[in-house]
Amino acid sequence: MSEQIAGKNKAVFFTYSVMDESGELLEQSDLPIGYVHGIDGDIIEKLEQGMHGHKAGDKLEVTLSPEEGFGVVDLSLIFEDKLKNVPSQFHKIGAEVEMRNEDGGTRKFLVTKIKKGKLIMDGNHPYAGKTITFNITITEIRDATQKERQAGRPEDSPPPQLH
Repeated sequence: MSEQIAGKNKAVFFTYSVMDESGELLEQSDLPIGYVHGIDGDIIEKLEQGMHGHKAGDKLEVTLSPEEGFGVVDLSLIFEDKLKNVPSQFHKIGAEVEMRNEDGGTRKFLVTKIKKGKLIMDGNHPYAGKTITFNITITEIRDATQKERQAGRPEDSPPPQLH
């Protein structure tokens, strides 16, 4: 049997670490996550492109600009409010606040700063505005089932949640 390579309709599993431009480790997953290659799914396009043609055991590095990854900082998603207007359970940096807009959609905001009686919440992705590098190790490649191709992800893997 020939060695499987990452290509259309293959279930690809990988581990990764994410570094910022200064080389600081932002995130790491030693438990493989999977996706179905060539199917519009839950993986960043440039990461999928980087893995195309590789085989299990290969290690690669993929650098994403803000536009290719998590977007540029949207200043309209940064809010400031007086502490007294915000429930006390959110009075700590790192607290997540889920807000609903007038159309019923929700978005998570992160408390990023508390200063001079004011609280600042940011709805941007934590990596927005950053150039980041993924260090990837492909751990397994196999044929995706019809059900997996339809779902866009392997049945035996949670959906990729790259933070």
